[in-house]
Amino acid sequence: MELDPFLLARIQFALNISFHILFPTITIGLAYFLLFFRIRYTQTGDDHWDYIYAFWVKVFALTFALGVVTGIVMSFQFGTNWPGFMEQAGNIAGPLLGYEVLTAFFLEASFLGIMLFGRRRVSNRVHLLATSMVALGTSLSAFWILSLNSWMQTPAGYTFENGVLIAENWLAVIFNPSFGYRLAHMFVACLITAVFLVAGVSAWRLLKGVGGPGTRSVLKVAILCAAVLTPTQVFIGDLHGLNTLEHQPAKVAAMEGIWDTQSGAALTLFGIPDEEQRTTHYALKVPKMASLILTHDLDGEVKGLNDFVGEHPPVAPVFFAFRVMVGMGLLMILVSWLSSIKLLRGRELETTGLRVLVGMTFAGWVAVLAGWYVTEIGRQPWVVNGLIRTADVVADHEPQVLIASLTAYVLIYAFLLVSYISTLFYMSSKPALSLKGTPVHEYDLQSGGRI
Repeated sequence: MELDPFLLARIQFALNISFHILFPTITIGLAYFLLFFRIRYTQTGDDHWDYIYAFWVKVFALTFALGVVTGIVMSFQFGTNWPGFMEQAGNIAGPLLGYEVLTAFFLEASFLGIMLFGRRRVSNRVHLLATSMVALGTSLSAFWILSLNSWMQTPAGYTFENGVLIAENWLAVIFNPSFGYRLAHMFVACLITAVFLVAGVSAWRLLKGVGGPGTRSVLKVAILCAAVLTPTQVFIGDLHGLNTLEHQPAKVAAMEGIWDTQSGAALTLFGIPDEEQRTTHYALKVPKMASLILTHDLDGEVKGLNDFVGEHPPVAPVFFAFRVMVGMGLLMILVSWLSSIKLLRGRELETTGLRVLVGMTFAGWVAVLAGWYVTEIGRQPWVVNGLIRTADVVADHEPQVLIASLTAYVLIYAFLLVSYISTLFYMSSKPALSLKGTPVHEYDLQSGGRI
């Protein structure tokens, strides 16, 4: 069997970025939970918040470490497998990546040590400041990375000089047409990912009988946050979809499996796209619903894939990934709302409800990865939309070299992922400790574990 080096290079980059993105999505959202815990401790002086912070900062440290390591590996991919990208777009991509290091990474590195180890070594105000700066740093990191990614999706503010892209207007480059929507969508996705992680781990600790002071309260906060954030994400996703329809209609056509340009397009709930026959088999459709969702008009026109022959993404991966993202989003709304209704009525979650939340611990990962595949595969065949084709910037490696490195990545990442999840649940199975190092249980303190 003849292996395509271009396909292997794409698979390798997809593997690297898929594994890397798992960890920043948690640290970005979890940083704000930690900041909230610290603010509440500062306001109330209640040790419950301090206990909560002490546990979750360990989870943050573990996740942050893996995010940094995998991020370094991912950045090397640009040089090893995609040198043409940096040759043609490096004058724009390089500075944006550099800004991320100079602002976000240095800010995080400067205050991370205080945040992790200074809880009993500096004043509470200094520690609160350190936590704030780390949270700000994670957001700045997302700002610059998404600015670059959004520019690759909707390039603006550039000019060509001798076949190389040069920034003509940096404000237009950074705040390109899709940046605001993409930043908001991803930031809320990070919060949702962290919310379900916090809820799932807290539910696990309660099931194991090792919940420390405030575990039930943190679980309640996480569930209520999820109940608000998940529908908010639907609203942001709708705005983002309108923007994508305007600037990347081929991607939207692939998401919806629409082949012919039409007014009053039907929404395909499920089907099997067939690029050879240019149709979707076994399609289950809702009349005119795609036009209503995409254009907010029952008779709105939606361009079909046949208008972009040779310049549209592979349909099946985008089509199915979009449905996984939406399906997981609806499931998260259902679980968070049902749990919230029970809690707001003053009732405790029973064993079944806690087990459901444990099963949803990494639901955010599934939704984020599916959405990321829609975004990145949906940009193909372009690496910079409409300007640079992906096939034109790949390195000339032998297939055997790519297979060897890809195999190594798969094995290492599988080991790291299993180790991360195992360590996380091992940590979560240990009883909470007091400041004196003795076990503390849910109702040991006078407030009865309720904050």
